[in-house]
Amino acid sequence: MTLDINRTRLFNASCFALITTAFSFSIRAGILPQLGTSFNLTAEELGFINSMWFIGFPISMIIGGLVYHSVGPKTIMQIAFLCHTLGILLTIYAGGYSTLLISTLFIGIGNGCTEAACNPMIADMYTGAQMNKMLNRFHMWFPGGIVIGSLVSKFMTDAGLPWQAQIWVIMIPTVLYAFLYFGQTFPQPRVEGVTSLAKNFQAMVTPLFLFILACMALTAISEFGPQQWVGLIMSKSGASPMLILALVTGLMAVGRYFGGPIIHRLDQTGVLLGGAIFATIGIYLFSTQTGAMAYVAAIFFAIGVCYFWPTMIGFVAERIPLSGALGMSIVGGMGMFSTAIFQPIIGGWIDSAKTQLSGSLSGDELELAAGQATLLRMTTFPIILVVAFTLLYIFMRNRRVTYATEEKVLQQPNL
Repeated sequence: MTLDINRTRLFNASCFALITTAFSFSIRAGILPQLGTSFNLTAEELGFINSMWFIGFPISMIIGGLVYHSVGPKTIMQIAFLCHTLGILLTIYAGGYSTLLISTLFIGIGNGCTEAACNPMIADMYTGAQMNKMLNRFHMWFPGGIVIGSLVSKFMTDAGLPWQAQIWVIMIPTVLYAFLYFGQTFPQPRVEGVTSLAKNFQAMVTPLFLFILACMALTAISEFGPQQWVGLIMSKSGASPMLILALVTGLMAVGRYFGGPIIHRLDQTGVLLGGAIFATIGIYLFSTQTGAMAYVAAIFFAIGVCYFWPTMIGFVAERIPLSGALGMSIVGGMGMFSTAIFQPIIGGWIDSAKTQLSGSLSGDELELAAGQATLLRMTTFPIILVVAFTLLYIFMRNRRVTYATEEKVLQQPNL
């Protein structure tokens, strides 16, 4: 088996694993009303079920980063497959609220294992500009999978199919990635010394890593904060929430697929700075425009947040290589923790705005005004990033990386 065939198969398997993550996000969201009806669950209980997805994800991602070089990506992805399968089956045959909590936690753990294994594995399989291109193409399958999963869920719901049938769909990419990984050779680390946890931690206490860690918290909430709320808010403005979601995630998927040449031309820091500027414009337009202009805002927003996540991971892999798999996992985990922490804060902003505006507005007008006031506050996140990434661009301008051109031979057999 040649290097290219093996590498392509590993990459494709990783993409199907991320599609599993995206399906678990979008399809489970699509069946929430049916779960509520089937098990007589309150909105609060449904919220706790959803929170298990976000709790399991960063915990397993960070643990996976800690053990990546000692157990290898093969073992981590075997755990991912086990957790995904258990989570899917426990959901389908759930007897009530407690089982749904446990099943969603298992799926979240599987998703975190996928990120923990696949990001460093792709970084080890490719170098330089090629690594940035392939990380973006890998991460395109999260928004791309959300689009596909949302459409599948809507079609099956409209067709009157039971929610259990929708959960079975998540099993399709799960089985495919397990099949593609089976019997393959996994890559060895390409950076000398990266397998030492002591060196990982030493690299992670540097000012540059801590700076990126703080920026990751802001890039994640700039991306996921508006995405979680903008559909609900814009539905009061005459725009279609489903069209906004499809436009944003669709553009993100296309942008990430073609992201390699853009990052190569502008450098990672230039792409991050440009993304922060576009994200600021997009969120500001969401906070001031209604109707058809909401779709224009969605385009600016999608261009802005499109490259945040994969470029931040790629920056750590390329510019702070000794942080290793642990560094990439810590940065990704920070993004998820930030999203979880800020969601109730954003909800509080909406409630506060409603209280302030309730004297002069009511009904949909109150909902829209309060939501747009909150979106305006959310522009604070990318505005801070514009300043931060400007400083990073200046700092890194004379520290370009010289890309290695040699191929890395894959050495770790998967028996």
